[in-house]
Amino acid sequence: MKKNLLFILALALPLLAFAGKKVTFKMPDVALPVIPNNVVTLTDFGVKGDGKTLCTDAFTKAMKKLSSMGGGKLEVPAGIWFTGPIQFESNIELHTAVGALIVFTDDYDAYPMIETMFEGNTAKRRMSPLYAYNKENIAITGHGTFDGNGQAWRPVKKLKLTDAQWSALTKSGGSVEKNIWYPEIKERAFNRPVLLDFMYCKKILLKNVTFSNSPAWNVHPCICEDVTIEGVNIKNPWFAQNGDGLDLESCKRAKIINTTFDVGDDAICIKSGKDAEGRRIGKPCEDVFISGCTVLHGHGGFVIGSEMSGGARNIRITNCVFNGTDTGIRFKSTRGRGGLVENIFLDNIRMRDIVNEAFTFSLYYANKPVGGKADKDTSAEDAVPPVTEETPCFRNIFLDNIICHGAQRAIYFNGLPEMPINNLVMKNSLFMAETGADINYAKDITFENVHISVTKGEVLTKSSAEVKIK
Repeated sequence: MKKNLLFILALALPLLAFAGKKVTFKMPDVALPVIPNNVVTLTDFGVKGDGKTLCTDAFTKAMKKLSSMGGGKLEVPAGIWFTGPIQFESNIELHTAVGALIVFTDDYDAYPMIETMFEGNTAKRRMSPLYAYNKENIAITGHGTFDGNGQAWRPVKKLKLTDAQWSALTKSGGSVEKNIWYPEIKERAFNRPVLLDFMYCKKILLKNVTFSNSPAWNVHPCICEDVTIEGVNIKNPWFAQNGDGLDLESCKRAKIINTTFDVGDDAICIKSGKDAEGRRIGKPCEDVFISGCTVLHGHGGFVIGSEMSGGARNIRITNCVFNGTDTGIRFKSTRGRGGLVENIFLDNIRMRDIVNEAFTFSLYYANKPVGGKADKDTSAEDAVPPVTEETPCFRNIFLDNIICHGAQRAIYFNGLPEMPINNLVMKNSLFMAETGADINYAKDITFENVHISVTKGEVLTKSSAEVKIK
């Protein structure tokens, strides 16, 4: 029998009409790149798009030619363009025609080892197929597709494939250890790059193109300013290990609009470094506007964490659809991270057929709790640690008009006893799920005009939590 928690449902009220501890969101303007009018075409440099001719030198020469002219547009015609990594110079737009497919080589040695950031820390990894460091005014536009040839790099877990798929994969070469397949050159699995890695760059535009089949994460702007992503398709196989869609890390002023994600890990992910190094760098991800995006597959639709040691603030996500993701809205961290996450606004979100939780807060990500509940509903008796710079803090989170049709669990909060989730307001929302809301270690939680419908269990359970129902 269905059980309901009904607070006079009202759907479509303005996001910022919150009482009590009101926090407002004002998105600053995001500057677009300025590209000079100079134009060169890739075929000007003696290559053809036959899928066989290696075009690495042609891309390099074209970039340097444009750079010597003060910048401009590099046009890539229709065809299959086979290449090594493309390194961007400032003031350059890479424009791809309809029917242009850029396929990156699986030649391991074509990608030099460089110092970059991955999973929140400085790391030595292979150069990304699309790479820029300390550049400004860079753009990738048009309607072409960038294929990262990820199958040459990624490990694959047996549990993510059918028996027939696993059999075909293992017969293709490589090696198997503990039910994980590795490529022929095993080192690929441990230093594989993200597909697009722009670090310390300013005024970035990604528009209308497709990024697919990445070796690790797909799109990774890191410590950048003024990032615009519009009308982009970001795709990975659903079994792709570390196959995130967008990891926006420690960026200031970003706009992600009308973009579609179908990936193997978290889809839209906000990050800012990990543990001591993330706190030392101290670059929050801030002033981010996300609108009109669709997620078809992913571990989470919209995600903050798990690397957020530099903090995150002033982020709004609106008018988005999550269809069949493992979780819908996902916050995650753990002791040792530190970092302040605040002023997060979500409104007009539609979710359907969510595999696990529609909305989840896990502050025991990849860890077991001390003094509280674990995500697997176990408990620990150890003493609660003191609050330090290593204690993550989440506060001032506001949700309005969140609708979910189908989930295993509607809401799950698991805060820290020493630092509960603080000041979260949800209004005008509907959840239809197998089980209801489970809220632990949270304070100043307000549900106003919220309806939760469940097929079993209690609609709302709580432990060490302050929940107001209006």
